[in-house]
Amino acid sequence: MVTGAYFPELSGAGLQCRALIGKLRDRVDFTVLTTTADSSLPADDVQDGVPVHRVLVNPSSALSKAAASLRFAAAFLRTARDFSIVHFHGFSQKSILLMGLARLKRKRVAIKMTSVGHDDPGSMTRRGGLAYWSYSRSDLFFAVSPRFQDSYTAAGLKPERFWLIPNGVDCEKFRPGLPGERESLRRELGLAPQGRLVLFVGFFSREKRPDLLFDAWTRVAESVAPDSSLLFVGATASPYYEVDSGLAERIRSLAHTLGLEGRVRFVEKTNEIERFHRAADIFVLPSLREGMPNALLEAMASGAACIASRLPGVTDAIIEDGRNGLLVPPGEPAGLEAALQRCFENRESTRVLGMEARRTVCQRFNLDDAARRYFDAYTELGAVTF
Repeated sequence: MVTGAYFPELSGAGLQCRALIGKLRDRVDFTVLTTTADSSLPADDVQDGVPVHRVLVNPSSALSKAAASLRFAAAFLRTARDFSIVHFHGFSQKSILLMGLARLKRKRVAIKMTSVGHDDPGSMTRRGGLAYWSYSRSDLFFAVSPRFQDSYTAAGLKPERFWLIPNGVDCEKFRPGLPGERESLRRELGLAPQGRLVLFVGFFSREKRPDLLFDAWTRVAESVAPDSSLLFVGATASPYYEVDSGLAERIRSLAHTLGLEGRVRFVEKTNEIERFHRAADIFVLPSLREGMPNALLEAMASGAACIASRLPGVTDAIIEDGRNGLLVPPGEPAGLEAALQRCFENRESTRVLGMEARRTVCQRFNLDDAARRYFDAYTELGAVTF
């Protein structure tokens, strides 16, 4: 498994990778090769009984990234005897060198496309000839949502290499709270036990738009739900380029100015995100771009009423507007305000949205089904020889 980050560092792709390993490790031997920006983490580690090899990198330094690519390649060669299949979770600049080494060492290769606009075939063509040529050498491509298929088909890649495997959720870990559990969880987590709790989970990036959620909430909270609160879970500052610390600073400043600081809470990191999902009433995904949003699936499995930006081939492949969630135009505050107001005003319809959301995820996006599909793909790759 090749990832950009891995537990205990938190990223969507890394967490999905870990969940998949957990489901298949009794049938597949795994090794993880990953980068890290945390110098306190060991270079050679074991997580959940699986070897993890980390390469330290400073994402803001071109020199550090170049040096890390060489160390990444060295780690790959050092551990090459331990694996026969290389599964990339996303495809970045450092992956080009590893793809060449995988071919040199006669390994089978699969690429999981994780982010529209980043590692879909159309986006890869804009990275230059070498990057796209390397990318196109993959034996299989895993797409997490239908949105990737149009890009894949347009690129002229072989249709038999394409597998649509949506991200999966553990529906036992992510579940609605039992009677009284939501209130007790909120007390344990230091949250207000009563009132409507709106949850955002994700990096503070301009593409994920936490600021849009804050602005929409402030416009409707006082008039419709004066006892409501807003909880942001995710890194507000980080060396990774996606994170813009100015977003959190603006929200904190405005919350103070508006006298709402007691109702807006930030949690930088947690290894128990399921507890926050279980404590929330409403989940909002205001993103402008996604591949297959794990946080949305986890919130739905937890029985929250979910509001998401309508992203063609991504969120509209998960949510049927008005039945198991609400879809709003991306980047437009009016639509988000109206959706929040609807959820605040009608508790029964909000409860039904959450109930149908869980039903959808457990039927169509559960982790067991995803793991079976990946095992079938690994079996197919292992059965083919050079």
